[in-house]
Amino acid sequence: MAAVLGVVVVLFLGACGTRVAGRDGGVTDPSTAGGPIPWTTAAPISVTGARLGDDHRTLALDAQVPHGPHPCVRGLRAVVTDTVPQHTWVQITYSSPSGDRRSGCTGVTTATARVRLPEPLGARDLIVDNSTVFTADGAHPPALRLCGPLGCRPPATGCTAASYEQALMAVDAPEHTYREAEVCNGKWLVLDFSWRTGPVCGDGEAPECSSRLGDRWFFRAEPAGWVPIVHGTHGGCQDVRREEPAFPVSMCVHLAPFRGAR
Repeated sequence: MAAVLGVVVVLFLGACGTRVAGRDGGVTDPSTAGGPIPWTTAAPISVTGARLGDDHRTLALDAQVPHGPHPCVRGLRAVVTDTVPQHTWVQITYSSPSGDRRSGCTGVTTATARVRLPEPLGARDLIVDNSTVFTADGAHPPALRLCGPLGCRPPATGCTAASYEQALMAVDAPEHTYREAEVCNGKWLVLDFSWRTGPVCGDGEAPECSSRLGDRWFFRAEPAGWVPIVHGTHGGCQDVRREEPAFPVSMCVHLAPFRGAR
């Protein structure tokens, strides 16, 4: 009898630590509570910086990756995927359990991935993960310059279509916006634009197919591009000269009231 009781005690103690109390007072086996947390291959949340070594071939790339109380990243690596006369492509990958919130990898930290280029970067632009672009043009070594949404060499501010696109981006105009009128002298700009709001259909099929919303913005030229001053719907100079008295009267006095919805 003593031997049998000893076996029961051993089996009971052997089970300790493998079962935990649930919120309702019950007992849960962790091995069956959602299963193990998988590690999967991922790309960085973003790439925020790039530095070029003295040999002009060694790259250090700052990547935003998951972070938590337990290890969240392993196998961080950068590889060159292609090189042409104008560009070099690099891809950054790592493994992480962050896809499962049970991992605790809900924060963000910066990690550095390094790679050696097959030849000096030279005048090539660097494209990381097909979306983030850096250039040595106009950069402050050893850092490369992070290019913006208008590319590494944005158009000069002026009375050009490319420059007007920059102005639309500056006011966060909706995608597929139509420019309807421009009054421009290179230093000041008035831009009327609109965007479709009706169903997807051809113009003229039904009245609702051509319904639009619109806006009128006034801009001032700065070294970084067109800078928004104010938007409004009144005719003449009422809206803009209240905010910017230096805006030329000759560019706004003949403006008709803006009809934003149609």
